[in-house]
Amino acid sequence: MRIALLGYGKMGKEIEKIALERKHKIALKIDIDNIGDLTKENLLLADVAVDFSTPGSAYNNIMKCFEANIPVVCGTTGWHDRIDDVSEYCRNHSKTFFYASNYSIGVNLFFRVNKYLAGLMNKFSDYNVSVTETHHIHKVDAPSGTAITTAEGILEKLDRKKNWELENESAPDVIRINAVREDEIPGIHEVRYTSEIDFLEIKHSAFSRKGFALGAVLAAEFLIGKTGYYTMDNLLNAD
Repeated sequence: MRIALLGYGKMGKEIEKIALERKHKIALKIDIDNIGDLTKENLLLADVAVDFSTPGSAYNNIMKCFEANIPVVCGTTGWHDRIDDVSEYCRNHSKTFFYASNYSIGVNLFFRVNKYLAGLMNKFSDYNVSVTETHHIHKVDAPSGTAITTAEGILEKLDRKKNWELENESAPDVIRINAVREDEIPGIHEVRYTSEIDFLEIKHSAFSRKGFALGAVLAAEFLIGKTGYYTMDNLLNAD
């Protein structure tokens, strides 16, 4: 499989390493210094594109890949205001797109546990819930896409909560998300239910970027020969 890497920062380099270990080839590397090389002709050198770029460039990168009819795996977060547009275009024009706020297998199992726990806690209104995410100081967006996905999972199951807000809990129907930027931490996500007598917490901690990179490469492998819009649920449920 030939991969175009859109974004060649720390995640892009980790994805490259995993891809080469799995006997794939890197056909194209695009970063801020050579953005002009992101052309249809160059994209056609690849079988799939993997985008870990920036919130400001992700949408245009994806649309250029669609124009070249190249499947896209996207892990860039912070551009959620355009994701419905991408989803609609993908489905209406028979393109191929895979999106996840986090490609770690462990995190996606955490998402499932989070929803299950929220369903259980729906009966117990004495417990208030909050989400905390901790990342390295270089992370641009806050809250993280993973924290947003976590909060949205809670909202699906916990009737007393209607929305989430970053570091604000002005109303009882709001989930507070705390965003911490510290050192070189690759990612910690916590959900805590607190009452007057105790608290219950679930937590995922990443040791490195390797788990995220492996998941992105697995997603790229999964897309070959497919059209449509896919998520980690499709990958985890694949035979």
